[in-house]
Amino acid sequence: MEKVTQEDGQSADVVGNNIEKLQGLFPDAFEDGRVNFEVLRQLLGDASVLEEGEEKYGLNWHGKKKARQIALTPSPGTLLPCAEESTDWEDTKNIFIEGDNLESLKLLQRSYAGKVKLIYIDPPYNTGSDFVYPDNYADNLDTYLKYTGQVDDDGMKFSSNTETGGRKHTNWLNMMLPRLKVAKNLLSRDGAIFISIDQNEQPQLQALCDEVFGSENLISCITVINNMKGRNDKKNIATAHEYLLAYGMPDFESLGVPLTDEQLKEYKHEDDNGEKYALRDLRKRGRPDRREDRPNMYFPIFFDEAKQTCSLERRLATDIEITPKRGDKSDGRWRWGFETVKENLDILHAKYSAKKDRWDIEHRVYLNPGVRAEVSDEEDDDDDNVQRTSKPKSFWWGGEISTDVANREFKKQFPGSNPDYPKSPYLLEKIVHMATRPGDLVLDFFAGYGTMGDTIYRLAGAGQGRRFILIQLPEEIDPDDKDQAATRKYCADNGIAPRISELAKERLRRSASVVREQSETDDGDFGFRVFKLANSNLLAWNPDKSDLEGTLDIHAARLIDGRDDGDLLYELLLKRGVDLATPIETKKFDGKEVHSIGFGVLFACLAKSIEKAEVDRIAQGILDWHKELEPETDTHVFFRDSAFEDDIAKTNMAAILEQNGITHVRSL
Repeated sequence: MEKVTQEDGQSADVVGNNIEKLQGLFPDAFEDGRVNFEVLRQLLGDASVLEEGEEKYGLNWHGKKKARQIALTPSPGTLLPCAEESTDWEDTKNIFIEGDNLESLKLLQRSYAGKVKLIYIDPPYNTGSDFVYPDNYADNLDTYLKYTGQVDDDGMKFSSNTETGGRKHTNWLNMMLPRLKVAKNLLSRDGAIFISIDQNEQPQLQALCDEVFGSENLISCITVINNMKGRNDKKNIATAHEYLLAYGMPDFESLGVPLTDEQLKEYKHEDDNGEKYALRDLRKRGRPDRREDRPNMYFPIFFDEAKQTCSLERRLATDIEITPKRGDKSDGRWRWGFETVKENLDILHAKYSAKKDRWDIEHRVYLNPGVRAEVSDEEDDDDDNVQRTSKPKSFWWGGEISTDVANREFKKQFPGSNPDYPKSPYLLEKIVHMATRPGDLVLDFFAGYGTMGDTIYRLAGAGQGRRFILIQLPEEIDPDDKDQAATRKYCADNGIAPRISELAKERLRRSASVVREQSETDDGDFGFRVFKLANSNLLAWNPDKSDLEGTLDIHAARLIDGRDDGDLLYELLLKRGVDLATPIETKKFDGKEVHSIGFGVLFACLAKSIEKAEVDRIAQGILDWHKELEPETDTHVFFRDSAFEDDIAKTNMAAILEQNGITHVRSL
């Protein structure tokens, strides 16, 4: 039995605990360790803050409050399923969403909050020619519908983000802030976000991410050399790099990046168990490497040459005493402290250099991480399938991650096209390895040409599948941009609508086909479900004062004309927080289709008419099916409100279900 200590008798620091919890929920409401109550009020939904004075500290710009309010405004939209544009609709768990990413992210909140392991985005770099359209915090969905021609545009004009009015950074930040804030809610406790960016917006983006994710959660600002020749569009220096800004949630731990073939060659030694390893100097190299820098990391290690063993105390007079020496023969220091060395004596080796006339200590670094370190939950005995990783550096380079390779990989699938700065799938593969395990969910809400989906398929082909959600605006390939002319011509010649989203979907289809042929496994998921952003299936009350009788007739059914059962079902999934890839089963009771979603978590009968005589048989069918499935959570059942013959039929249906344990019965 555990004893009560003196500390247990102290009262809890209630205020301190509350502040700590509050900071975990709303890090951007804190400045210099203090609560900014004005920001907190807005984060809690107080829109009146918009009418008050501007912010006084931190990264501030015109429109920041409105941008923050946009993130807090619910979306009135839905995602319509498009099975005809999908691949392997019934079996796949991958999602492709065509639409504005902000509205789409909002719609995913209930279904995917805390479930995404990795977010990667390659947003517009704001070079002056990037496409930007204005978010409207009052009705951002309406803005998108006008852009896509789903409603009259009323003369709305969309254009590139130019320097006009000195608001180049302002417009870009107003676009990024709400998207990052909403996306953060989707990340799991051990998730991470990686963002590609160039020097034009890197300082602003890092300051913005410090506010949204917390500066203490910065993993690194990685320099990525993606063009060794350098771009010739700079006046004084040819730019050869971009940045990869990475932030981790509180429980994030890097899983490392795959070793290169050159690195694998270093693992040329084998122990008695046949495990391969490389040897590394135990002496610290590079500053701070002097004894006085870390005195506690200077101590002798004794080597028994006959037994080839090391110890921390002299056992025989013949033991060789070895201390860390720098190149100039002055005292150095070990990489490890005394206790760490003590725990790892069995992997230490001593070597003598005749040229330097001195002894040094080396330690083993095993190729299989399971030998000396924690590995994934499922260890594979097949040596060929062990994932070899190393600790990533803050500087990435190599031909495979270059823009040239990115273009080459895209042109393999679309010969003759000229893509606009795509990313290399090998760069994304490195990120995916670093932040996820097989089975994890990856989100890219600036999906572009679908490179992340291509990357996930490649990994699935190697038996390391993940899931993806891609979101891409149906942005037109600009007919007036000469750099996009070849790609637009390719689309015209091959029957592809000249939009970025259409190219992305086609790339997924072609990539899946190639990877399937070369796949090492039959279990990979090479499909994707297409959804398109649209206004809700539920008709909003919008009375015509000049024709109230006609308005009542229009709104009697409460559902938009032209939408089918599938459209309604998937809006129900979004509103109930169910995964869009959840299986849906269908049965008929008394001739009426009833759908079971998520193995009985949700039932829906969307028949357009239910007569009083049919109520008992439909209700009993649902009850029998519910008993068969035995769902672990409360079940919700939905019907069309206008389907019932009269109020008595509707009341009877609800009563039968509720009397038998299904208490959540709703009508649309």
